[in-house]
Parts: sequence; structure tokens; C-alpha cells
Amino acid sequence: MDKIKLYDELVNVERQLETMLYQVKEMKPVLDDLIEENLNLKLENQHLHDKLDKLEKQEVAEDCRQELSKSRLNLEKLYEQGFHVCKDFYGSRRENQEECVFCSSMIYGK
Repeated sequence: MDKIKLYDELVNVERQLETMLYQVKEMKPVLDDLIEENLNLKLENQHLHDKLDKLEKQEVAEDCRQELSKSRLNLEKLYEQGFHVCKDFYGSRRENQEECVFCSSMIYGK
């Protein structure tokens, strides 16, 4: 291969690289926007799922509340105020409003 042909090939490769670099620079802001939009949609989706779960739990609680006797309604009220109503921890505070399976079975169990 002679030197002139080699030089021409090198110039051609350089032009191709510059073209590709320009294309990559143009794609980067578009990709940034897509990533940001995707993140926002994921957050909104999670928020909607949480809201839907909360509404479903409220509906279940309302359905159960209608079936509860007066004494169980009193236990439920104490539980919602942050106290245990189960026999193991009765009267002690629930930490961070965490759920207690024993209390739930005491209130809603049949």
C-alpha cells in the first residue's frame, strides 16, 4: 500500500470518527431525558401502587369493622392508637406503628 492511499484511508477513518462523535453527542441529551422520564414514571407508578394498596386495606378494614362486635371494635380502637391488644403484649406500645399478627388475629379472628 502506498503512502498516499494510506493517508487517504486515515483521513476517511478520521471523518467517520468525527461523524460518530457528533451523533453520540446528539444522542446523549435525548438519553438523559428518557432516563429522567423513566425514573419519574417509576416513582409515580410506585406512588399509585402504594395509594391503591392503602385504599384496598381501608376497604377491607371497613368491611371487617361492620362485622365486629362492640368489644372487638374497642380492641381495634386501642390497636389503632398504637397499643398491643394481644395476650402476649397487651397494653404495651407498638413500635413505629408496626403490624402485630397476634393483635390482628385477636381483633379480626373468628
